[in-house]
Amino acid sequence: MSPAARRRLARACALLILGAAGSVAVVAPVSAPASASAAVASSSAATAAKRVYFHTLPPGAKLPSGATCAKLVNAAREPESKAANRKYNRVTGQHVGPHFFSAGDSRKARTRLAPRIDGDFTGTTIDILRWAACKWGIDQDIVFAQAAVESWWQQDTKGDWGTDAADCPPGHKLGADGKPGQCPQSYGILQNRYPYEDGGWPGMINSTAMNADAAYGIWRACFDGYETWLNTVSRGSRYHAGDAWGCVGRWFAGRWRTAAALGYITKVKQYLREKIWLKSYFRQG
Repeated sequence: MSPAARRRLARACALLILGAAGSVAVVAPVSAPASASAAVASSSAATAAKRVYFHTLPPGAKLPSGATCAKLVNAAREPESKAANRKYNRVTGQHVGPHFFSAGDSRKARTRLAPRIDGDFTGTTIDILRWAACKWGIDQDIVFAQAAVESWWQQDTKGDWGTDAADCPPGHKLGADGKPGQCPQSYGILQNRYPYEDGGWPGMINSTAMNADAAYGIWRACFDGYETWLNTVSRGSRYHAGDAWGCVGRWFAGRWRTAAALGYITKVKQYLREKIWLKSYFRQG
C-alpha cells in the first residue's frame, strides 16, 4: 500500500459520528495487506470504516447540515436496490416556506426547521434515506423500516385515494392517475400527504430526497416538542418531546399514541426486527 493510500485509509477510519454531546466513535485502522487476498480484505474494511451509522439525536440537538450529511453518505455510496427510483433519485427538491408547518406548531418549527427542508441531495435510494436520517437526527434503521412499511421503498407509490378534487395536487386531477373519479392524496417513498404538506409540492412527487427530507423534518418537529396541537385533539396519552416512536405513529395516524398509531408503530418495529430491506425479495432490478 502506498503512503498516500495509507493516509486516505487513516482519514476514512477516523470519520466521526455526530452526537449531541460531542461524543465520537472511531473505527480502528486496518493493517497494510501482505498479499492479494489481504488487499481485498483491506479494501472491504476500508469501505466499512467509511460507512457511518446515523443514530437518533436528542430533542434540541444541533443537527448536521444537509451538505455535511451528503459528504458522510457519499463516502460509502451504496448500490441501488430499487431500479424504478432512478429517475426520482436524480431530482432535487425545493425550499419550503415557514408555513409548511401548521399554525398549531411551535414558532420554532417554522423558524428553525422549515428553512432546512430542501431535498438537496441525489444518490441511490438507500443513500437518500441515510442522508435524511443524518440530517434530521433519527436512527437510520427506523427510517429504512418505516419507508418499507409506507412504500416498499418505491417513490412512485400512490395512496389514500379520494374523490374530493380539492385534495388533489396540481397535475393529478380526478381520474388522472388511473382510477376514475379519484386521485391519490399520498405520494412517494414516505407517502407524504397533500394538502397537509402543500408547501412541498411538486417536489415530493418528483424527488425521492424531497419526499424523505420533508417527512423527517416533520418527525423532528414532533420529536423536539413543537407539535403541541397534539394535546388538543383525541390522544392515547399526553404528547411530549423525545418520544421517537410516538412521532413515528403520529406520521400515520395524525394523533398521539392512539390505537391506529400504536398499530402502525408495531408494524414498523416488526420490519425493523426483520431488517426487511436486507431480504433478497425486497430488492428490485
